[in-house]
Amino acid sequence: MTPEPDQTEDARHAAKMAKIKVARDKIMATKQGEKGLIIVHTGAGKGKSSSGFGMILRCIAHGMPCAVVQFIKGAWDTGERRLIEGHFSQLCQFYAMGEGFTWETQDRARDIAAARAGWEKAKELIRNPDIRLVLLDEINIALRYDYLDVADVVTFLREEKPPLTHVVLTGRNAKEELIEIADLVTEMTLVKHPFRSGIKAQPGVEF
Repeated sequence: MTPEPDQTEDARHAAKMAKIKVARDKIMATKQGEKGLIIVHTGAGKGKSSSGFGMILRCIAHGMPCAVVQFIKGAWDTGERRLIEGHFSQLCQFYAMGEGFTWETQDRARDIAAARAGWEKAKELIRNPDIRLVLLDEINIALRYDYLDVADVVTFLREEKPPLTHVVLTGRNAKEELIEIADLVTEMTLVKHPFRSGIKAQPGVEF
């Protein structure tokens, strides 16, 4: 009896997936190590901070102590800040150090002072081996405008970050020096954005 066409296709699919599983299992058997990662989320597309906060929520779900330092959006009343401070402050420390985008403050000295204060707090948090992940939200913007010295940031991450601590750095225009030392770099690509059609930033989507 000739098998039905869909049964033949199902059998082919099962055989193909079985081969893929064997290959994947061999690859996974070689991946046993753990290390604290330096993770960069950059690019012109939306989702850099959102992805970083998604990782913070994963840490919270696993009961892992974590921390956030916001370098630019500190003046914003964001949903993620409300959630973390209101419900998860015992697991996640939250420091809003920035005072807004540079075109809003229009005060370079003030922006530099805020960025440097944020970096000092970030170093304190990263040095604490009990904190498993530190999100440095929008630090790439502070580095882009030279509010912070990228060489200092790179040297600190190389030499003082505890071996199992993850550090996530977000913001467009990540410096090449930072990309070079990172373990994981994701570039968000802008394809389409409602802002270009006259739609303003909205709660639940942008903040």
